[in-house]
Amino acid sequence: MALDSHSTVLCMRAKKVRNKIIVAMSGGVDSSVTAALLVRAGHQVVGAFMKNWTDTKDVQGVCDWKNDVRDAERVAARLGIPLVVLDFQKEYRKGVVDYLFREYRAGRTPNPDVVCNTTVKFGSFLKAAKKLGADKIATGHYAKLVPERAGGESKGIRYHLLQSKDRNKDQTYFLHQLTQAQLANTLFPIGDYTKPQVRALARKFGLPTAERAESMGVCFIGEINMKDFLKQKIKPKPGKIVTTAGAVIGEHDGLAYYTIGQRHGLAQKSNGKPQYVVAKDSKKNELIVGPENDSRLFTREITVGDVHWIVEAPVLPFTCAVCFRHRQELQRCTIQKQGKNILVICSKSQRAITPGQFAVFYKNDECLGGGVIQ
Repeated sequence: MALDSHSTVLCMRAKKVRNKIIVAMSGGVDSSVTAALLVRAGHQVVGAFMKNWTDTKDVQGVCDWKNDVRDAERVAARLGIPLVVLDFQKEYRKGVVDYLFREYRAGRTPNPDVVCNTTVKFGSFLKAAKKLGADKIATGHYAKLVPERAGGESKGIRYHLLQSKDRNKDQTYFLHQLTQAQLANTLFPIGDYTKPQVRALARKFGLPTAERAESMGVCFIGEINMKDFLKQKIKPKPGKIVTTAGAVIGEHDGLAYYTIGQRHGLAQKSNGKPQYVVAKDSKKNELIVGPENDSRLFTREITVGDVHWIVEAPVLPFTCAVCFRHRQELQRCTIQKQGKNILVICSKSQRAITPGQFAVFYKNDECLGGGVIQ
């Protein structure tokens, strides 16, 4: 049964209700279509808006959550489903924002979107959904899940996380830390669609968010000036900016505000050529910069720690593909044990590998897991 812009709420429901699914609805088109597909499939659907970050006295430029929840309410009304608002502001601040400040303060560059998924979206939200009687939760992530019945001693079902049909929108990079328990209780209904197809479905279903623009910036916080945001908790600590040739060309206001590979606007003091952050010397409090092709920006060997495997750890050494940032083309590599960590040896040199970010491993279409770049 197809939906169109003239469908009524009654005809949108299948006769047989199968499961109670609570959908994380952000007010965006992806989660809106996720909810609509589940309604069409005959599930008992409840929308849930997560209020994780709101305007506060000490933060400027955060996303307007009131507009987001208003859009989620409009979609829920269109689909004829209830919408609940779940407040996870304390959990988000402790699990994501505090982590972000902690990592930057230590000189690393964190990825709050990965941590938000493990602690809030598939942590606090999943627990709250279960208390509300959900059989499963669903989100608008571009990813696919494939169950496999395990044999031998490990009886039961194991879930494999696969890349979505739309490789440009694939979000398995951000989901690689999820556990089997979390995946067993999750649905990704739009994983078999491309973004243009999702837009087309939203129009077909008559959803008010069909033309809504993509959300940008930090998960639930939105587009912000990161340096201004960090200055709330991390005080400036000025030091020298030094080129890889040893010339002092300026002064930075704190190593925590910079990340490896970041372009620095001091070309006028370095023969007119753009300068990029190649290293941070915390002992001397110096920011080391160099040209875009500086050799210190490139490496083939990367140490990765706190590794999480979604299904099971491979026997090392192991050949696979790795991704060091969202939307990066997969890179061929071999991984081997290195004490408590693993060593990733890439077939090609990698530029601007950044401590604190995540290295995520793939074999064919499957996301195997990943860990933190040391």
